[in-house]
Amino acid sequence: MLECDDSPKPDGSSKKLIKTLTLKNQLGLHARAAAALVNTANKFVSDIQIHYNNETANCKSIMGILMLSAPLGAEIQFVIEGEDAHQALHEIERLIENKFGEPE
Repeated sequence: MLECDDSPKPDGSSKKLIKTLTLKNQLGLHARAAAALVNTANKFVSDIQIHYNNETANCKSIMGILMLSAPLGAEIQFVIEGEDAHQALHEIERLIENKFGEPE
């Protein structure tokens, strides 16, 4: 489910998206997958946070993502806020859907 808040914020940002995605790759958010996620997130100016198991990490920090230890089948929530939030979410969804480019 995608939640969207397009109302203007005091800091001038206008888009906040929240979406829960399920990890489909065999090893979950291991080093290679985390690096791919960070590389994708760093293409965007939006703030991208990832939530799993009552923990939060900045999606642009590989150490933060690795600390989440999210396995195969984990439901992780992304909170993306900024002018290119929709594009960022689309790229992250595609990355997860394609299992981070890993073989079955």
